[in-house]
Amino acid sequence: MSGPQQRTEDLLIVGAGGFARETAQAVRDAGAAAAACGRAPRWRLLGHLDDDPALHGREVDGVPVLGGSHLVHELPAARAVVCAGSPRDYAVRARLVRRLGLPGSRYATVVHPTAVVSGSSLLGAGSVLLAHSVLTAAVRVGSHVAVMPHVVLTHDDRVGDFATLASGVRLGGGVRLGRGAYVGAGVLVREGLSVGAWSLTGMGSTVLADVPPGEVWAGSPARRLHEAGGPALEELRADGEETGRWPETRMGSTVA
Repeated sequence: MSGPQQRTEDLLIVGAGGFARETAQAVRDAGAAAAACGRAPRWRLLGHLDDDPALHGREVDGVPVLGGSHLVHELPAARAVVCAGSPRDYAVRARLVRRLGLPGSRYATVVHPTAVVSGSSLLGAGSVLLAHSVLTAAVRVGSHVAVMPHVVLTHDDRVGDFATLASGVRLGGGVRLGRGAYVGAGVLVREGLSVGAWSLTGMGSTVLADVPPGEVWAGSPARRLHEAGGPALEELRADGEETGRWPETRMGSTVA
């Protein structure tokens, strides 16, 4: 006897850039996989919301751009996922979530059908796992985290809210990735290390020592280059004022 059908919910993707397009494709792929198994899709994608007026009324990869991000308040029954950010401004996702002011229950979690999430791992609301990413055992991923294709998170890793893991990142066991940290494509992090909040680790780096909060590191082995950019430091200072200390890994509420 088959189990109960999952409920299909409306979904809005805030943003219409590269990450948002990849998330939209993950939603479509998940829907196709569900249909192939005779199940209802988890999400019904309504469209993108983007604050660039030039995109309004257009389609991006066949998905309509409905208007600005403020429209998320006019469609209260729809869930949302915020898909913005780049190495040039990896704090933008946090700013958008703060400005929208939605309760955590409004945020969706999007998982590509080829991603693997172990039964002992948890993934936060608003986070996205793209194709072939893997959470092996007892991994904790916070809210609004971007996990790009072919990322591997191994046992006991902890990933803070708003972090970004670019394609091909590999974290050894027990790594602590701080809130808002950006880890570039192909980065390897040795087990047991800490990568600080709002830091940036350059693509292809091999991390063999703890990365402090708010710094840019790169190389093999990775070394400090300079302080992080202004938007990241502003978030770091705000987090410090909120908690009374420089944050390393702050986790939001997580869902299975």
